Amino acid sequence: MTDTASPASRQVPDRLRSRLGRAIRSWEVLLIAVAVAVFTFNALASPYFLNAWNLSDATFNFTEKAMIAFAMALLIIAGEIDLSVASIIALASTAMGAAAQVGAGTPELVAIGLGVGLLCGAFNGALVTGLGLPSIVVTIGTLSLFRGISYMVLGDRSFGGYPTSFAWFGQGYVWWVITVEMVIFALCALTFWVLLHRTSFGRQVYAIGNNPTGALFSGIRVRRVKFTLFLLTGLMSGLAAVCLTSRLGSTRPSIAQGWELEVVTMVVLGGVNILGGSGTIPGVVLAAIIMGMVTFGLGLLNVPGIVMSIFVGLLLIAVIALPRLVTLVRARWA
Repeated sequence: MTDTASPASRQVPDRLRSRLGRAIRSWEVLLIAVAVAVFTFNALASPYFLNAWNLSDATFNFTEKAMIAFAMALLIIAGEIDLSVASIIALASTAMGAAAQVGAGTPELVAIGLGVGLLCGAFNGALVTGLGLPSIVVTIGTLSLFRGISYMVLGDRSFGGYPTSFAWFGQGYVWWVITVEMVIFALCALTFWVLLHRTSFGRQVYAIGNNPTGALFSGIRVRRVKFTLFLLTGLMSGLAAVCLTSRLGSTRPSIAQGWELEVVTMVVLGGVNILGGSGTIPGVVLAAIIMGMVTFGLGLLNVPGIVMSIFVGLLLIAVIALPRLVTLVRARWA
């Protein structure tokens, strides 16, 4: 009996198998496996991990940082970076604290936090896109500048006295164990997923990261796109400042110290190429959840904070070095 199936019908299963194979080998699937492994280990290591309220509290370990990581992912995909995000949080929080001392209400405080973040992002963007300076150098400088202003204003003091309603952003619950921050995190993830993966702006970001000169000659306004990305990063830092300050109920110049390392680690762990050109928002979401679970699990085991910092540093180095090591091994055995 002869096979009467058409060539087109025989090709469909091959395409499906190829698509399924790529999905299985994707970085996101690996992150899902890691997340399951970390969750299982934590559940076995501590009897307190599976408590619903404890898991809800664990989200505070990553939601605020992830808000910044979404914008940072786009910026790194475009070939730039912003190391001043934690200092933007400090400056925005200081501005909100100063306003609270003179009686500003919750709407004004939120507007100030977002506005300061936006202005800091515009300042970074102007230096990078306007003067053509390297973003890593510019943002190392503004990292010291923004936090230095906070220390100059506060010294060894702290700001408090925030309105009661302001605590809703960082301490409020929408339903049962679902916090306001979790909802904001989910909305930000959805927004940046649409922006990067479903709009022409996202395609421009990828094009710039892969070949900025080619993108320029193809009609993409490279400087404008990069400036917009710095604005978004500053804005999301301002939003994180609102949530963090609301949760803590006070402002100190050391607030969010060291967060820039954790945000970059979150982005790179999520599969974003540190050299630009590739990466996804789902990967960043998974990386944020993994880092949050790891931090929470180590906290339940009474692991000192300095050990957590060492772990984050080693994780960043490992994630950056892994693709290079794989390439070298393949070349050696080719």
